[in-house]
Amino acid sequence: MTARLILNADDFGLTAGINRAIGELASAGVLTSATLMATGPAFDDAVAVARAHPSLGVGCHIVLTDGTPVSPRETISSLLGPDGKSFRPSLLDFLQALLRGHIQQDEVAREALAQIEKLQHAGIAVTHIDTHKHTHLFPSIARPLLEVAERTSIRAVRNPFEPGWSLALNHGSGLRRLGVGLLGGLRSRFAAHPQLRNGSMRTTDGTIAISATGQLDSASLAQVLAAIPPHGTYELCCHPGYNDRDLDRVTTRLRAHRDVERAALLSEVPRALRRIDAPLLIHYGNLGAT
Repeated sequence: MTARLILNADDFGLTAGINRAIGELASAGVLTSATLMATGPAFDDAVAVARAHPSLGVGCHIVLTDGTPVSPRETISSLLGPDGKSFRPSLLDFLQALLRGHIQQDEVAREALAQIEKLQHAGIAVTHIDTHKHTHLFPSIARPLLEVAERTSIRAVRNPFEPGWSLALNHGSGLRRLGVGLLGGLRSRFAAHPQLRNGSMRTTDGTIAISATGQLDSASLAQVLAAIPPHGTYELCCHPGYNDRDLDRVTTRLRAHRDVERAALLSEVPRALRRIDAPLLIHYGNLGAT
C-alpha cells in the first residue's frame, strides 16, 4: 500500500496574506488541507478562499492560548490570561495553569464547541480538528476536544506526535527536538482515548516536521519528503504565508519564514511527487477511504 500524506497549513484566517498563500498553494497542488482559526482577523477572507478551493480540506485550528475566545468571557474564565479578555499568551503559561489544575475541562469543551460551530455556521464542512501550539498533546485537553468533535460530526483529529524517523532527521534546534521528544511520552495516552480506540475518530500515524517549525526550508523539506516510509499515513504540518504588513499586526513568531515555507512547498512537493515511490496526497476527509 502506498504511503499517504496530508499537506496541512496551520493559521488559516490569521492574515489575508496567509490566506492568499494557502489558496495559491492549493491551486498549485502542493497543499491539500488547512486549519482555520475561528477568531483569526482574516476569518471571512479565509472562508471565501476555502469556497474558491473546494478540493482543499478545511479543519478547525482550535485556539486555547495566544488568541481571543469566541465564547462569552465569563463562561470560560479558567482559560483566560491576566487581562481577563484573551487566552494565556504562551504555551508555557498555559501548561503551568494546566498542571496546577486551573483549567476546567467543561470550559475547554464550551470554547471548542463555539469555535467549531463558527466554522460550520459559515458553511465550512470541517474535516478535522487540531490545536494551536498542539495543546491537545495533553490528555485533559484532548479528552473534551474529542467529545466535542464527535458531537459536531467531525471524524478526524491531528496526531500531535512526531514519529521517530522524522525526529531523527535532526531538524530544528536541539532544544525544540528535546521538547518534542519528551512530549512523545504522552503518545500512548493519546492513543488510549476511547474515540481513537473504537475508530469513531480517525488520525494519522504521526505529524512530521513539528521539530522543524520555523526552519522548514527547501533542503529540510526535501529531506523529510524523501524519508517518508513506503507505508502509513502522515501529516506534514507547515506555516506558509506572506510576510506583509498584516502579519506585522498580529502576534506570531513565524514571520519571514512563512515566505520560506511557501517557496519550499512550491519547489519540493512537485519534485517529490515525480518519484516512483511518491506518497498519495490526501486530506483528513479522505482518511476513511481505502
